[in-house]
Amino acid sequence: MIKVGIVGTTGYAGEELVRLLLMHKEVQIQWYGSQSYIDKKYYEVYGNMFGLTEDICRADDLAEMAKQVDVIFTATPQGFLASVLTEEILSRVKIIDLSADFRIKDISVYESWYQISHKAPQFVEEAVYGLCELNREAVKTARLVANPGCYPTCSFLAVYPLAKAGMIHMSTLIIDAKSGVSGAGRGAKTANLYCEVNENIKAYGVASHRHTPEIEEQLAIVSGEKTVLNFTPHLVPMNRGILITAYASLKRKPDGSLPGQEEILEIYRTCYEKEYFVRVLEEGVCPETRWVEGSNFVDVAVKTDSRTGRVIMMGAMDNLVKGAAGQAVQNMNLMFGLPETEGLRLVPLFP
Repeated sequence: MIKVGIVGTTGYAGEELVRLLLMHKEVQIQWYGSQSYIDKKYYEVYGNMFGLTEDICRADDLAEMAKQVDVIFTATPQGFLASVLTEEILSRVKIIDLSADFRIKDISVYESWYQISHKAPQFVEEAVYGLCELNREAVKTARLVANPGCYPTCSFLAVYPLAKAGMIHMSTLIIDAKSGVSGAGRGAKTANLYCEVNENIKAYGVASHRHTPEIEEQLAIVSGEKTVLNFTPHLVPMNRGILITAYASLKRKPDGSLPGQEEILEIYRTCYEKEYFVRVLEEGVCPETRWVEGSNFVDVAVKTDSRTGRVIMMGAMDNLVKGAAGQAVQNMNLMFGLPETEGLRLVPLFP
């Protein structure tokens, strides 16, 4: 059995990790970490766990945890892991970090967008960006995996096939994103109260959202082009889910014509034909968050617009599963030589 420790179990992503790992046949959760609920039974924090675990919440002591477990998941705010990670800890245990601390290779970019000083730059180069569909082989041998952000995961997978194929002008890319309220975390904030969110939709982080450089960096790697894009997220009144609609200008063929719909769709089908968790929808079907809720699936679709010479790329996923905990478990499976889908063959919930 793989012995697991989780730091931040009482946040939404942490609770989702617990839910998934309790169903994983190869895992035993040894440490439920939570600074806010020390010595409180976990089911007293999340009543859905009643009868499933009698464990109590314990302090987030990474050094001690590393002596007792095989892998640590850190579902914590930015800056936490970087402030406590040491070579001694990494020599004992594998770590999957759900924060942004090790996602961005350019430390100055990280510090600029997150407005904090990076406390462990020595581990940035080693950290593997844990998007399994992109870095599967590197994840298998990693000590430290940077679990991708929710918006970057959905945005990247929606755009990736055409960016990789060199079919779009990367400088024209615009990404419009919608997310449920759980993406903002469990902390009490006036802007996330029911009366503030219900019957409303709003843009936020306009031209300044912290996931922007992560998306740009990863798309630049696969496209081979410098990528600077507009990314605008919106908050919508639902618990879970992300919907991405991305726009870009198509590159013309040598004969001056534009790629057709079937040609573009075939690029997606070929790119994802071996990916269990990425579902390329049928022609004319658009992704919907309700069809991926509670699962590790990402539904993607693409539509060309010959009138404007642009292409519309779409994606939908559950921000807490493939956007956080599910992807982290997918990474763990790879790191320990297990089938990638172990514990994650979740049928989406409906209604």
